Amino acid sequence: MTATNQQDAIELLSGEFNHPAWDEPIICRVEVDLPAWLTQLTGGRDWEVYSEEEEENCISFAMRQGSKLTPKHAEVTLYHNGYAIVDVDGSSLFDGSLTSGANDYAHLTYYHADSGEKITLN
Repeated sequence: MTATNQQDAIELLSGEFNHPAWDEPIICRVEVDLPAWLTQLTGGRDWEVYSEEEEENCISFAMRQGSKLTPKHAEVTLYHNGYAIVDVDGSSLFDGSLTSGANDYAHLTYYHADSGEKITLN
């Protein structure tokens, strides 16, 4: 290996490992429009959140449909890793990742952990 090739290899490796911006802690949040998502999943409108419970690794939402004729109840559990479970009247309606790109009502947002400033990706 020539001195020039060796120097190029060192610069390449140095460039790959010396990115201080990549070392900053970030927060990734999954944001979901729950009433719109439940409307899509069930075909019924007027969903509302009436309670929520936060645990260490997830947030669960109790929801109900505003229809007075046949009201439905749902439990939506959103895990911090982007996974979700939706049960409507005791039946599983969704069990999977919100971040797979197949959900129109969920999106990822990134923030700087230190400042809380939103990160815009190109």
